[in-house]
Amino acid sequence: MKPNLKSFSPHEPSTPVRRRFLRHTLGLGLIAGSAYGLGSLLIRSGPLAAAEKGGRFEISYSAAEWRRLLSPQQYYVLREQGTEARNSSPLLHEKRAGRFHCAGCDLPLYDAKTKYDSGTGWPSFYAALDNAVGYADDSAFFMTRTEVHCRRCGGHLGHVFDDGPAPTGKRHCINGVALGFRAA
Repeated sequence: MKPNLKSFSPHEPSTPVRRRFLRHTLGLGLIAGSAYGLGSLLIRSGPLAAAEKGGRFEISYSAAEWRRLLSPQQYYVLREQGTEARNSSPLLHEKRAGRFHCAGCDLPLYDAKTKYDSGTGWPSFYAALDNAVGYADDSAFFMTRTEVHCRRCGGHLGHVFDDGPAPTGKRHCINGVALGFRAA
């Protein structure tokens, strides 16, 4: 028994094969175009973009110098505003007394007394040390959040949310790779 196969013709736009091909091709094109066009909006916002437009931080290096100083993952988070994988940081389980420092410039950022388990998979703190961090609006990925960055080098640390514990009600959700720890 011979199957009944309809031949493909570019002049018959109503054929199921052609419709499926066009839908797939156009869909991929729209996705790729959108990702390309929105790429700068998704990644380049906040203090790092401001610094590139003439703003300065106390500690400033070229991209090549930062790449030499940081691991690839640290560079991705601190300089490209990336996010480490959930539950991947050993600092998530750090419970000793001490201070958490910026991995980029070693500025003390958080006291271990303010660290708590938020259940999010990233180290969380309810308050930063005085004059340690800066904040910027982050509207990447079609949502508005408040970015937390090191005030001295501008390194992206994470975000702050209004669902933390007393006394501040804040949750500084911080990438562990952006931090170093020194026990007291």
